[in-house]
Amino acid sequence: MSAQCDVITKTSAATPMSVFERWLSLWVALCIVAGVLLGQLFPAPFQALGRMEVAQVNLPVGLLIWVMIIPMLMKIDFGALHQVKSHWKGIGVTLFVNWAVKPFSMALLAWLFIRHLFAPYLPAEQLDSFVAGLILLAAAPCTAMVFVWSRLTGGDPYFTLSQVALNDAIMIVAFAPIVGLLLGLSAIVVPWDTLFASVVLYIVIPVILAQIWRKALLRRGQAAFDATMARLGHASVLALLATLVLLFAFQGEAIIAQPLIIALLAVPILIQVFFNSGLAYWLNRKVGEKHSVACPSALIGASNFFELAVAAAIALFGFQSGAALATVVGVLIEVPVMLLVVKLANRSKGWYEKGARSLPQP
Repeated sequence: MSAQCDVITKTSAATPMSVFERWLSLWVALCIVAGVLLGQLFPAPFQALGRMEVAQVNLPVGLLIWVMIIPMLMKIDFGALHQVKSHWKGIGVTLFVNWAVKPFSMALLAWLFIRHLFAPYLPAEQLDSFVAGLILLAAAPCTAMVFVWSRLTGGDPYFTLSQVALNDAIMIVAFAPIVGLLLGLSAIVVPWDTLFASVVLYIVIPVILAQIWRKALLRRGQAAFDATMARLGHASVLALLATLVLLFAFQGEAIIAQPLIIALLAVPILIQVFFNSGLAYWLNRKVGEKHSVACPSALIGASNFFELAVAAAIALFGFQSGAALATVVGVLIEVPVMLLVVKLANRSKGWYEKGARSLPQP
């Protein structure tokens, strides 16, 4: 790995959890309240924003999503992909859980809870949309926040960076087919042109722009990169909050009519988080990977690239859809749940290493 990549890896791994990240659930809760109130008090301006579309893409939200996503993608060094071979067992577990288990298990959980167990308590016309939102959330593994979770568990920074880079590369080609397949199996109409347009708009183009910008900044030195990332981080936070206010302004009537919707949607997401993280953690132990590899491997599949999921849900189903609301519930519970997973991983380190030592170390 180049010296430049070393610096970025260490910087990413050492970056502490910001006040915004630590209290993300509080900010989301405040955005729910603000969005619902503003949507009820001033419906006309929000309706006007909702009509600002080109080819089913809402322009204000599209811009906000770019402001959210690009700074996160700038942290990724695709040059780290050659590090994959250093911990190929851990990478194998990550890919298996993220792409062969996670989306499909979420589709099963969504079918069980949304279409059956919770169906009497949810609006019937939105059931398919809720299922779609949960699938979108599960099909987008975590990107930026996994650096934070990895640091809190003492995770290997090189492994963390390489698995994030590999997952992002796979997401470019796998997100649309997996989402399309699972929506089709769930008997939900798949607008393939809009789905592929979402991939281009919210994955391909941002990845290209982020990598071009990243390389240009690093040519000017690490200080220039860090200063720009600090400024972009604030802009990304404001864009996320603005998007959430817009979403809940449109979702206000549904939430007021059935306030338990958010809690019900959180149930399959919570089960998914603990199932995926536990499975990846256990599999890494079985194959003899180090604890510092098992933790980031488990954490990347437990959390989500929710910015992408929110953007795709809006593009495919609209602001007022159950899909958009379901993806935002993932944002709401992300931090407290992931901090609990981090705590469990740290407290079980002795148990993990006792089992891993009995196998040949990579």
